[in-house]
Amino acid sequence: MIKREAYLQQIRPFIDQNVVKVLTGIRRCGKSVMLDLIQTELMNAGVGMNQIISINLESGEWLLKNQAVQLYDYVKEHINPMNKTYLFLDEIQEVDGWEKAINAFLVDFDIDIYITGSNAKLLSGELSTYLGGRYVEFNIYPFSFKEVCEISKEKHNDNNLQNLFRNYLRMGGMPFIYESAIDETSQKKYLSDIYDSVVLKDIVARNKVRNVDLLMRILLFMMVNIGNPFSVPSMIRFLKNEKRSLSQETVYNYINYCEAACFSHLVEREDIVGKQVLKFPEKIYLTDHGFREVIYGNNEKDVQQVLENIVYMELLRKGYTIKVGKVSTTEVDFVADRGDERIYYQVAYILAEESTVEREFSPLEAIPDNYPKFVLTMDEFDRSRNGIQHLNIIKFLLQD
Repeated sequence: MIKREAYLQQIRPFIDQNVVKVLTGIRRCGKSVMLDLIQTELMNAGVGMNQIISINLESGEWLLKNQAVQLYDYVKEHINPMNKTYLFLDEIQEVDGWEKAINAFLVDFDIDIYITGSNAKLLSGELSTYLGGRYVEFNIYPFSFKEVCEISKEKHNDNNLQNLFRNYLRMGGMPFIYESAIDETSQKKYLSDIYDSVVLKDIVARNKVRNVDLLMRILLFMMVNIGNPFSVPSMIRFLKNEKRSLSQETVYNYINYCEAACFSHLVEREDIVGKQVLKFPEKIYLTDHGFREVIYGNNEKDVQQVLENIVYMELLRKGYTIKVGKVSTTEVDFVADRGDERIYYQVAYILAEESTVEREFSPLEAIPDNYPKFVLTMDEFDRSRNGIQHLNIIKFLLQD
């Protein structure tokens, strides 16, 4: 079990604080492991096993107990009356009325609560209603490339960066792929099963989607077009060409459902000079680009798009808020903000021709400020110029 230290560093300051710790993320991205890691830290600090209540709400023994009152009664029965209790609830959205139970736990017991869920908007919305400011949310993502390298070296004695990155480019970062020695066919089968589960449980069932075929076509459109500018009207035109009639509201709803299920991310554009957020066109990225390989394929062929997706997710892991930048008629792939910090990034496969160099560097050179600017590519040689740093993508992904 890899110790995901970056997440633990975020969570540690809130241990024993009177706020609910909420871990959200797509199914099978490692949220349950994070709960195990937190429990291990607590026990290493002297917390006894009899102070910990841990419940997986997807477990078969809870199939007939998915009501808040049963959950409350169970916790009340197992509470430690002599010491603080630490409560871990995995996939909390499986319980009807869970937010009322969480609120009651805080009111009635000396308790420190950690919950996970696969629907970020559902959890944050309900917690805002019932708990006010008494919760803090942590976004958990699939493995970064650095984590893939760590676990591959530890478990399989594999330290070949080029081979590891090629596999990561195609198959993404779902933890089970790297924790188990399974072949490519099994990896694809595993990813396909997760995709079906996300679509059917977290999107279709959760939102009572009736037109599943239309949803699948929208998902495919999104996967094909990661990193490309798009607008909802352009998606509607594409689907109408396939004789599919739908409204803008329906498309926006489906895109929001996918975001809520932690499957995808819709990124706004910003006029860097004018400091305005622009409505169209936006870009879509996937939480895990491995889904694209098993549903559509061509991750290696469409390497430019997938590299953009990888860099976008890496910036999210590092805590940045990200927009697509516009400078006059040119585009900057990512404007990354974190507190008072701002960094600009361009992402390309290789700088094979001088025209490519100009395309990637010129928009950054046109930005009239002194924030750091990077061009990230797979090149091994350094073509930095005019204060703009050129960095190899693998080296960027391995940085702290």
